[in-house]
Amino acid sequence: MSLALVQSRALLGLAAPAVTVEVHLANGLPSFTLVGLADVEVKEARERVRAALLNSGLEFPSNKRITVNLAPADLPKDSGRFDLPIALGLLAASGQIDAARLEGWEFAGELSLSGRLRPVRGALATALALRTQGEQARMVLPTESAHEAALVPDAAIYAAEHLLDVVAQFLPPGTGEESHASGWQRVQPAAPEAAADGPDLADVKGQAAARRALEIAAAGGHGLLLVGPPGSGKSMLAQRFAGILPTMRIEEALESAAIASLAGRFAPRHWMQRPTASPHHTCSAVALVGGGSPPRPGEISIAHHGVLFLDEFPEFARSALEALREPLESGHITIARAAQRAVFPARFQLIAAMNPCPCGFAGSRQRACRCTPEQIARYQAKLSGPLLDRIDLHVEVPHLPAEELLGAAPGERTATVRERVAAAHARALARQGMPNQALTGQALQAVAQLDEAASRFLQTAATRLAWSARATHRALKVARTIADLAGSEHISVAHVGEAIQYRRVLRTNA
Repeated sequence: MSLALVQSRALLGLAAPAVTVEVHLANGLPSFTLVGLADVEVKEARERVRAALLNSGLEFPSNKRITVNLAPADLPKDSGRFDLPIALGLLAASGQIDAARLEGWEFAGELSLSGRLRPVRGALATALALRTQGEQARMVLPTESAHEAALVPDAAIYAAEHLLDVVAQFLPPGTGEESHASGWQRVQPAAPEAAADGPDLADVKGQAAARRALEIAAAGGHGLLLVGPPGSGKSMLAQRFAGILPTMRIEEALESAAIASLAGRFAPRHWMQRPTASPHHTCSAVALVGGGSPPRPGEISIAHHGVLFLDEFPEFARSALEALREPLESGHITIARAAQRAVFPARFQLIAAMNPCPCGFAGSRQRACRCTPEQIARYQAKLSGPLLDRIDLHVEVPHLPAEELLGAAPGERTATVRERVAAAHARALARQGMPNQALTGQALQAVAQLDEAASRFLQTAATRLAWSARATHRALKVARTIADLAGSEHISVAHVGEAIQYRRVLRTNA
């Protein structure tokens, strides 16, 4: 037959819309036309497919007028993932493989000129989208991508190393044997590699307040701002934060890995590990929150179900920092472009670190601050009030005297703190099905369970400190987490009092 249909998938955020590769061979002047809103790298598939077929000993229909349509026509397509389905469509249209046997299969893979299959980004995201949509299709991918996609439970994933491995499975009956395809196999999910031990919280000496704030942030999913002079241990604390977070659930691990796969940054050794993204302060707003055409995930989505560490917080571009306000509140980011719209999840825990002033030593006992009050005010004003309002915990990290630093005993180990965090996190999930930070509206009122004295105390503090409604609710969420860490069903005055201490205001004078 001169018409063949092969199924594949495009990438649009975490969705994977179906794409039908239609190949038609007709008499006329030889040509190869590719239509269907294809990007440059997709159009280049013409040359890759031609060379791959010829170098694999297959026939390329060079005496035909070839038309390849990627349907639907209004869906943008990018990357080399359509090389394999285009090649199979040509072979099916020219009668070299059995077109009827392609039904129920989906294909993605980039072809080298020799016919070998190269990995494609987004394989795990595609398999996860199929599972979410309830699709039962069998998917053929390059070997490396197939092992990634097979992490999705119950996914029917097949790996191939070469174009000929795929062709051998779809030859007309009686013309070939499947056993000849040595690179073809059904992929089963591999056991996750043992997680390497990260830096231990026991390395942090002193800094009891900061360590306590880290524990509260991890238990309730709260954001944390660390303020202190250079060398006081802010980065050291932030680097150990991911280690005390609760173990990932399989659904969280799949979402996190799918986003890393979309960005081309997934590694099997990171499976079931909380990601930590730490972009440099010179990164743009697009790099931080995502964007481009087609839309790609940014650092906040890479940190989904993990940690986003922003060191030198005020040095980030104002546009980048203000772009954090929506995802901090909603847990997702919407990238809208003229041709398409993509939604990426971004439920991350923000850990930010900054100096109290431009020179870094305002309030320090070690060195005198050289900054004027105007310079300090201007430096701290780089962080807008609405952004600071969305960060639940504000903690000072002071310099430690040398005798305390060198003579102090090691602090609690990461494993010990993680046990307490996991227990408090489990209490919150059992009670309301979500971390305390995600509580809103009536759900927050229902689970707060403030006793009368604590309620009056919180009202008085909010009035005297001129808190916004958001700040009051966030302090209430922190108090709920502190109560969970203490194993208490009700929020007492002590829990509210500790939560209030973490709603500090940056100093505006030296």
